[in-house]
Amino acid sequence: MTNYDLIVDTSRKGISMALCADSVYEEIVDPTGKGEILSASLDSLLAKVGATLDNVKRVMVTVGPGSFSGLRTGVAFCQGLCFSGKRNLYGATTLQALACFSGVADSDTAVVIRARNGFWYLRLNNEESFIETAEVVERLKSSSVTKAVVDAAALADESLVAMFKDKGIETILDTDKPLSMWSPLFETIKPSLIQEANYIQPSYFEKLKV
Repeated sequence: MTNYDLIVDTSRKGISMALCADSVYEEIVDPTGKGEILSASLDSLLAKVGATLDNVKRVMVTVGPGSFSGLRTGVAFCQGLCFSGKRNLYGATTLQALACFSGVADSDTAVVIRARNGFWYLRLNNEESFIETAEVVERLKSSSVTKAVVDAAALADESLVAMFKDKGIETILDTDKPLSMWSPLFETIKPSLIQEANYIQPSYFEKLKV
């Protein structure tokens, strides 16, 4: 019996889901998909590879940052799949997962995605932050990263683009990459039946100037 890994991402636009096993890979990406299609998407993937839910032994879900509703839906769905104890549940932060798209070590990779106007989620040196554009620029200027996984908003920001060019940092768009690139996280993340959605919000106390 072939054992499969299931990867689910509801932290960004729509729903992405993939089944992986050795040389077998099937993926569904629906940019407009909502939580109600999760079960149907899984059924479709299982049918494509000729498997059943019993063949799924590990489940990875992104826990944010991202849309709070999307995250809770994805996390709850995956917790339900693992509640029986027949499969292990792994929670990866969205930035941690996106860093895998660089193809190099985490220490050589930054992740920059838009949080809201003028603010960004940054992953750098295994730490994740919610910070303003100027601080993103300063932190990356003083870093030694060689690649940055970014979203379309980051590539449209003049300050960030100029900094990437000056530092010679290669940018990698966070779309059109197979979720199977996240598979190494199964070996580094400790499985847990309970995963909490991680919606990073700004702390106004942190914004106070001393």
